[in-house]
Order: sequence, then structure tokens, then C-alpha cells
Amino acid sequence: MTKARNEVELSDKWNVEALYPNMDEWQRDFDKTVCENQKPRWPELSEFQGKLADPIQMKKALEQLLSLDRHLTKLYTYAHLRHDEDIVEDLHKTAFKRMTAVIQDFQQETAWFDPELLAFSDQQIAALLSSPILSDYRFHLEKTIRVKKHTLSADQERLMALAGQPLQASYRAFSAINDADFKFGKVLDEQGNPHELTHGTYGLYLRGKDRTLRKNTYIQMHGVYRDYENTLCETLTGQVQGHVFNARARNYSSSLDAALFPKNIDLDVYHALIKAVHDRMPALHKYMDLRKKLLGLERLHLYDMSVPLVANLDIMMPYEEAEDVIIGSVAPLGEEYQKTLKEGLKTQRWADRYENKNKRSGAYSSGCYDSMPYILMNYKDLLRDVFTLSHEVGHSMHSYLSHKYQPYHYGDYSIFVAEVASTFNEDLLMRVLLNRAKSKEEKIYLLTQKIDDIRGTLFRQTMFAEFELFVHEKVENNEPLTPNLLKTETRRLNQLYFGPNVELDAESDSEWSRIPHFYYNYYVYQYATGISAALALADRVVDGGVKERDAYLSFLKGGSSKYPIDMLEMAGVNMRTPQPVIAAIQKFEKLVDQLEKLALE
Repeated sequence: MTKARNEVELSDKWNVEALYPNMDEWQRDFDKTVCENQKPRWPELSEFQGKLADPIQMKKALEQLLSLDRHLTKLYTYAHLRHDEDIVEDLHKTAFKRMTAVIQDFQQETAWFDPELLAFSDQQIAALLSSPILSDYRFHLEKTIRVKKHTLSADQERLMALAGQPLQASYRAFSAINDADFKFGKVLDEQGNPHELTHGTYGLYLRGKDRTLRKNTYIQMHGVYRDYENTLCETLTGQVQGHVFNARARNYSSSLDAALFPKNIDLDVYHALIKAVHDRMPALHKYMDLRKKLLGLERLHLYDMSVPLVANLDIMMPYEEAEDVIIGSVAPLGEEYQKTLKEGLKTQRWADRYENKNKRSGAYSSGCYDSMPYILMNYKDLLRDVFTLSHEVGHSMHSYLSHKYQPYHYGDYSIFVAEVASTFNEDLLMRVLLNRAKSKEEKIYLLTQKIDDIRGTLFRQTMFAEFELFVHEKVENNEPLTPNLLKTETRRLNQLYFGPNVELDAESDSEWSRIPHFYYNYYVYQYATGISAALALADRVVDGGVKERDAYLSFLKGGSSKYPIDMLEMAGVNMRTPQPVIAAIQKFEKLVDQLEKLALE
């Protein structure tokens, strides 16, 4: 039975108390920082209006805005972490909603800043950028100036900020129904024994040898989403409409343009990714055929995609051992990196380890500039969970190093590079596990895991990127999204990607309705570009020397001090071309060939 939050051992919980000892302390800091009964909440911010042309005043304004933003982010981080521990707990839910509202107020009260800066003449902007007083903020200001033609007047920007919270209502509704309200009941195995089905156990059952349990798990989970397809279609529509609204209000050519332009990423990067994968789809189809053959199935179903290909072997690993293996796997990144990670996992309690009742599903790395990098897990001792932990560790070490080596305004990193460090660490882990494999069966098991990682991250996420582009273009063309339309497109994409030898159950058409990333505004394509960059960089670091390692570590330490494409180029990979994606697919093909040879010899 899944534990309640108060039944979880302290050693299995993340150390949120390092941020605030308790909610009372958080409330005291909240009261000092936020004037709840006053509007505007921070009248001192407006004192700089009309003065930004003076470099001295500009610097003071930036320092005050960033200082307050930093403090509010700390308050928000604590509230959101507590909320995700148990999303129905009222005290933490209330704190999280209050902070969401406060952040919106902060955005409204600072909405004048960008329009005032961008209203300056070219000569005034040049004077600010060349001023030695603002040298520490030059690139920060340049990024703002880049979106000048998409920045509105101060009053219009205030309205956009006001709209921010209502435009997130669709995602909040989806999160509530997905993480708290949905109950998936119990599913039967081949002996007729019932098993509790949750977000956490879903992946566990799909990896199991019991095909009856796999089928029942897949059918029942997707059946729940299908039963609510009209509601879920409306939540997705509302979120996409919000993206389109923002793009049109800011005069972007499309919502895709609005998502990519501020990061200095060309639209061709997105479309080239899809084309590169389409051109090499036979590589995935070959693996599907091999998977079917090795499993001895007449027809392969989507619930057969995660089961290991070795009949009598299932690599399980308790959490503490997973930590040790992961810490050992990062040795190529040097002693300092390895020591920091060991302390974080072993003594500082970065991670919240296991599933509990009403805990947010999935896994993530979070935190803020003034906290440790926190890791949410729902660990089940599966090899897949070991790789998930390694993945989140990559994010967390990226955040740790960016925060340590960059000032606050450059301390975060772009979503475009976010998945590079995480996937890089997964590749290091796989190398270690393959090297220590003691049997042919274990190597087959691990090779399958690596192949499925690339399939899930490169091929599957590109498929999702296609779907995301499809729904946004429909809304942009004023075409209504309906459950039937979304199910039809999901089926078309599944047929295209998985090929003719995969049987698609009716329930698989409802997959669109259970993917939270579709609410994130063109996020998923970055998993595909991220793994492509990560595989290239991992080869470069492992096969190289100190120079290659230090170039990669400089990327991790760089935060957002350069545009993401430039950060990756500094590390040693050029994502302006499709070559890294093509190379990743070629690696996938070689691994499939290696698996086929090993399994059939």
C-alpha cells in the first residue's frame, strides 16, 4: 500500500528544511517580503521609471529588481516543493497558489521596465551597452533588446502580465485531475491477482514479464483518459490558445516563432529535426521488427515496448546502490564534480526518493539560486529508475555549477540546453554498466535499455514535437481541436513512427491526453536535440582529454551567459546543423545491429 507523506522516513525525504525550517518561518519571510494588503506591493520599484537612460540608475534598478526576484523565487521554490510532496494538502496548496499570485503581481509591477528600455533610441541603447558601469549586465540587456519588436507598451505589458495567471488555468486543471483526481483502480495479472495501478506503478508493470498485466495496465490507464477525453481536449485547447494569444499579442509569426526567437534558435532547427528523423525512420522500424522477433510475438503492441528482451533476467537495484553506481559513473568529469555529487546525495539529502500518496508523479530536478538542487523521484528499484535518477542528477549538477559560477541573472540555463547534461550523465552510466556486465544476457539487457533510451528520447519526443506543432497550427488556423481529431493524429503518428508491424490498440489513440509536456509550450523537441548533443559530447569527453572535459564543464558552469546554441558550440557541438541528430540515429542503428548480432548468435 502506498504510504501517506507523514509515514515516509526522514532519510527518504529531500531536505526542504534547508530552505525554511517550517511553514511558520516561510510565512514570516513571506510577510517581510510581500505586502499582501497593499497595491502596488513594492512601490519602490516604480521609483526608477523614467530614469533608465542613466547607467547608474539602470544598474540600481537592475540590482533591486533582481534582488526581489531572487527572494520571491526562494519563497516560491519552498511552496512548490511542499505542494508536490502531497498535492491535496491544503496548507501547502494554499501557499503555492499564493506564491503563484505574488509572482504574477511582481511581473505586473515590473512590466514597465522592458518597454522603457526598448523605447530608447539606438544611440541611447548603444550608450547603455557600452557603459562600463553596466558591463556585468551587458548580455542580460542584449537579450531584452533582441525582442524589441515583440515588446509592447508599458500598459500593454501590464495587461499581458495580468493575463499570465488565468492563461495557466488549463495546465493547473490538467495537473489537478492527472495527479490527484484520477484513480486508476486495480489491474489483474495472468493469475487473476489484483495490483494497484498508479502513475508510479504504471511503468513498473509495463516492464514486467507478465503480458496480461502489461496489457491490462496499458488498456486501463489509457481508458481512464479516454473516458475524460472531452474535458482533457478542452484543457489542452485552452493551453494552446494561451500560447497562440501570447504569440499574436507580441507580433510573432507563429507560436513556434514565439517559443524559439527569444533563445536565438532558428525555426529551421525544429523542422530540420523532424525531417532528419523522417529520413531515417527505417532504423526505428528495424528495431521494432527485431523486438517482435526476440520476444517471439506474432504482433507487437505498444505495451510490449518496455519489457526487457531477456526472458529470465531483470536488473533491479535498490536506491542506495543506485546512488553509488551513479556517483562512480561521473568519474570522467573529475574529482570536484564527483565529490559534490556524493555529498549532495549522501549527506545533504537532495533527493525525495519514493512514491507516497498524492505525491506529484514522475521525476524532476528543481530548486533555486539560494537552495540545493532538489530531485523528486518515485523510485521503484527498476533499472529505468536508476537511469531516471542519473538523468535528474545531470540536471541538478548543471544547476549547482551554474549557480556557483554565475551571478544570479545568468544563473539559470535555457530549456534548449537543459536536457544535455541529464542525457550526458545517462550515457556515462550506461558505459559503466556495460563494462561491468558479466554475461551475454546482461549485455543484451543493457543494450536494449540504451536503444530504448534513444528511441524514447529522440524518436518518441520528435513524434511528440510533430503533434505539438500540429495542434498549435490548428489553433492558429482557427480550426477546432476535438477528441476525434487528436486521436486520429495520434494514430497517424504512431503508425508512421512505429511502422507496419506494430499493432495499435484503440486505447493508444488517447495517448495525447496524458502527456503533461504538451502544456509546456514547445518543450519536447529539446529532448531530441538534447540527446543528440549529449551523445556527441559524451564521446568527445570520454575519448578526449582534459581540454575536452574542461570545455564541457565550462558549458555546465556557463548558465545563460551566452545564447544556448553558442553555449553548446563552446562545449564542442554545433546544433545549427542536423548533423548531431543524424549522428545520434547512426549510433542507434549501430546499437541495434550490435544487439541483433549478440542476441541471434
